[in-house]
Amino acid sequence: MSATLVLVIICSYFALLLLISYFTGRKASNSSYFLGNKQTPWWVLAFGLIGDSLSGVTFVSVPGQVGGAQFSYMQIVFGYVFGYLVISELLLPIYYKYNLTSIYTYLSATLGEKLAKNWFFFFLLSRTIGAAFRLYITLIVLNKFLFEPFGVSFEMAAAIIIILILVYTVKGGIKTLVWTDMLQSGFLLLGLIFSVFYIARELDIVSTRGIFSAVGDIGSAVANSDYSKIFFFDDWNAKNHFVKQFLGGAFIAIAMTGLDQNMMQKNLSARTLGEAKKNIRVFSIVVVLVNFVFVSLGALLYMYAAKMGIETPKSTDELFPLIAIKYLGVAASVAFILGIAAATFSSADSVLTTLTTAFCIDFLGMDDHAAKDKDQAKLKRTRTIVHVGFSVILLGTIILFRNWNNDAVITQVFVAANFTYGPLIGLFAFSMFTKFKVYDRLVPLMCIIPPVTCYFLNANSKEWFNGYQFGNELLILNGLLTFVGLMLLINRTSPQPSPKERELN
Repeated sequence: MSATLVLVIICSYFALLLLISYFTGRKASNSSYFLGNKQTPWWVLAFGLIGDSLSGVTFVSVPGQVGGAQFSYMQIVFGYVFGYLVISELLLPIYYKYNLTSIYTYLSATLGEKLAKNWFFFFLLSRTIGAAFRLYITLIVLNKFLFEPFGVSFEMAAAIIIILILVYTVKGGIKTLVWTDMLQSGFLLLGLIFSVFYIARELDIVSTRGIFSAVGDIGSAVANSDYSKIFFFDDWNAKNHFVKQFLGGAFIAIAMTGLDQNMMQKNLSARTLGEAKKNIRVFSIVVVLVNFVFVSLGALLYMYAAKMGIETPKSTDELFPLIAIKYLGVAASVAFILGIAAATFSSADSVLTTLTTAFCIDFLGMDDHAAKDKDQAKLKRTRTIVHVGFSVILLGTIILFRNWNNDAVITQVFVAANFTYGPLIGLFAFSMFTKFKVYDRLVPLMCIIPPVTCYFLNANSKEWFNGYQFGNELLILNGLLTFVGLMLLINRTSPQPSPKERELN
């Protein structure tokens, strides 16, 4: 597949995003930027969240890790479902009760502004690192097959992609994103489905009896392969034990979706709480099905590589792009490029908008009340500056990460989440389940000690705990240590806040 054809595909795709941005961003106000005027249909949100949650990491890294981990990733996905239930029944009612724009405003109201501001460091760190991981892997692919043939460096390629995202998100915000994400989810799923079909055809798996027969043939081939083992109960010390993976997946969903402005801001743009709940429930089912197709794709990729004598790349994240672009023909290459482009733009555009929202609402006070009293043009100008600023921060993080990654990116994303999301879980749990005030000057220290402690535990667990290896349950431990630490900071001389004091305006 020529670099010129890849360039044409990317440019055409971007032009389509710009067209959507033009129509949705006209006369965009702060309210439409932050919450889409709360007029987003639930089914648009549910479909759009597919691309937002899966991203380029899932598209490339999940199939690649099947060779070593088999289908154990599905244990985490099953945990997601339980986590989404917690989000639907516990978190969303709280967010809607207080009519939030930034979910972190809840911490300000319940624990005080000084304590709540401590979340921002962890939110900024978590979202920036997560977005950098996701963009990095897709940029590696796009750079290799698109930018390098034209003599463009990785750093310049990263800058180009972020500038493109900035162009179509800076004006419309959430009002634009809910519709572009729906489009991008569609392209991502089409890319996935066509990739599975093309590889199955090359393996002579697909029959000519119809679509249902083809699905059955593919399912049988995958089930009979050496990669289809899902559940692992035999070794408690191993990272892939079912209990660790399931519980870790549940808390990953709670932290990376329910306590994450990036994911929740779109849910808060739904018309009612009932529609927001419906969105999460439907999405929890879809995400299991889609991820199962991804791991099945991974099995097919390794089966194809064995048949064709293709050596598995040192970085397993490169296996899918290698086979799709170099071995399966133009049609399969187009499907892959469209899928990974959709995943790339979908995961990064939301991050820029939600980081901007959280900063503007929680640090600059640009809520609806402020918007009534201040000049709208000035507020829009400030919002734009913040949006551009976070684009620069994201670019810098990607460039730094280029010199660090040495493992499957999906693994690195969860490792980072275990450390950076733990304090957020602890802060929210303390806010929801207690009514105490704390010595807030010590809170920053108490939010740093648990991740550092978990880092050393993770690094030395084999030696200290008789071969035990931490998996994603490290996130639970991190949050628990933060909660306990906050309990130690309770100010018993200060009166508990009354229900009225805890209400949000």
